[in-house]
Amino acid sequence: MLTVSDKSTKVIIDSEMLRQLRELDDDDTHEFSRDLVHGYFKQAETTFSEMDAAFVARDLEQLSHHGHFLKGSSATLGIIQVQGICEKIQHLGQRTDPDKKAEVKEAKISPEEALLRIKPLLARVKVECAEAKKWLMNYYDAPDAGSFKV
Repeated sequence: MLTVSDKSTKVIIDSEMLRQLRELDDDDTHEFSRDLVHGYFKQAETTFSEMDAAFVARDLEQLSHHGHFLKGSSATLGIIQVQGICEKIQHLGQRTDPDKKAEVKEAKISPEEALLRIKPLLARVKVECAEAKKWLMNYYDAPDAGSFKV
């Protein structure tokens, strides 16, 4: 796993997923993985707008749907923090408590409680996504990682 800095213990990018992604590149330009990463951040921006609209509309089903969607994309690229937050949004959108054990998750929480818990997650997921973007941009700009920017 890769961290923000040597002093930080927060994992931003799963190094194994990044390694696997980089193995898909045909050459040292890393064009394929760069394009995937670039597309992810465009997709994330659109998805965040859709999540914000769903939140305003109090549409838990759409919040769950968008959380699930971005969770999968984030997992593919190893963007750990975004993946985890989106998984929580997905469960809360289904009115289940993501912090409960599987056998307890069946009890539904109220729509009001779900929305109350989703609100700070929406803000946090954007911050975590920005950190991941910054990290990946720096990574791809490093001399040993190719000479392009995300």
